[in-house]
Amino acid sequence: MRITYACPACHATVTADGIETRAALDCPACGVAVTVPDDAFAPGTPPRLRRCLVCPSTELFVRKDFPQRVGLAIVVAGLAASCVAWAWRELVLTFAILFGTALVDVVLYLVMPDCLSCYRCGARYRGAGVRGSFGGFDLETHEKHRQQTARLRAGSAHGS
Repeated sequence: MRITYACPACHATVTADGIETRAALDCPACGVAVTVPDDAFAPGTPPRLRRCLVCPSTELFVRKDFPQRVGLAIVVAGLAASCVAWAWRELVLTFAILFGTALVDVVLYLVMPDCLSCYRCGARYRGAGVRGSFGGFDLETHEKHRQQTARLRAGSAHGS
């Protein structure tokens, strides 16, 4: 399994493979080691992730491992091309472009693998064992963590 996360100390992006067998995750930029908790993986083949390795959160969600910017670029390109076809009064071409863009989206959804993301720290987990018992994105849980982060930042700004 692979993890990509922001180092808690220096915020550098760190990627590590084979996290199931590691006792700690080391940041190559600053050298800070994040200890892997003993209860992080459920036994089995392959071991399934039970919690985030970087922060104490047990709230993770399954998502497609696809860059959102690329997906947005595909939608914008399809919209722009369909607007041009509409301006040329090519109704069939307009809808062909829109349906083609939707078809590309569906194919990408079916082909792309899943990954796990942590609501709290944003760590991403890829590879075998990521599915586990985690569900899809939940806006309420995301908002809870977003507001908690905002409160912590506001509290540290007032304390300085």
